Amino acid sequence: MMNPNLTSSLIGHLRSSIISGTIAPGQKLPSENALIAEHGVSRTVVREAITRLQAEGLVYTRRGSGSFALTPPAVEAASLQPVGQVRTLEERRHLMDYRAGLESEAAALAARRRSEDQLRALRGCLAAFNQAAGSPAESLRHDFTFHRTVAEASGNPFMVHAVGSLGPAMIAMPRQRLDLRGGTAEDVRLAQVSVEHDAVVAAIEAGDAVAAAAAMRTHLANSKHRLGQETHPAERG
Repeated sequence: MMNPNLTSSLIGHLRSSIISGTIAPGQKLPSENALIAEHGVSRTVVREAITRLQAEGLVYTRRGSGSFALTPPAVEAASLQPVGQVRTLEERRHLMDYRAGLESEAAALAARRRSEDQLRALRGCLAAFNQAAGSPAESLRHDFTFHRTVAEASGNPFMVHAVGSLGPAMIAMPRQRLDLRGGTAEDVRLAQVSVEHDAVVAAIEAGDAVAAAAAMRTHLANSKHRLGQETHPAERG
């Protein structure tokens, strides 16, 4: 018989690890055997905990490969005051709309105000993102760093604060990004994102505020479209 206290304890531990980033988005969770040994629970308890975390949208399990952390909701922190929790696909779409307004203006300001050091940092973000192909957790981390660096180049502390308060959770980690069998399709998606990032940086480097804003808006509109394409069929309605 399953012990509900043991199940709740394991769920709480794994949930906390995912939300805190100890288990990063895209990272594989410890195996069933490892969780059994570490927490002194049965296989039934482990499977129930994983099932509950799947229902919360924090974990995706692929047969034969294990369970992986998904992007956690944006959690409140008194020092950052994020816009709120992002739990559903609809909320993720609202977040993309918010980002389009915020980050398009940040890109425009960056085109006018960026320093040479910031431009070099943006080029470094592009290179790091491309090198992270094949590692979902790393590509997500470098994707967020790119957007935060654009905000920093705007020279506007409120924009930097707004992007920083969202944290890496603002970058979606859909299930399909973790499905290594679909590598070709994911390679295409990452290549598209890379081209869009390149366009933003090129416009910032050229000092063209209108083009920079347009490139960022196009990138985020495409990201919103990709988000819809990547949802599980059961979630599309």
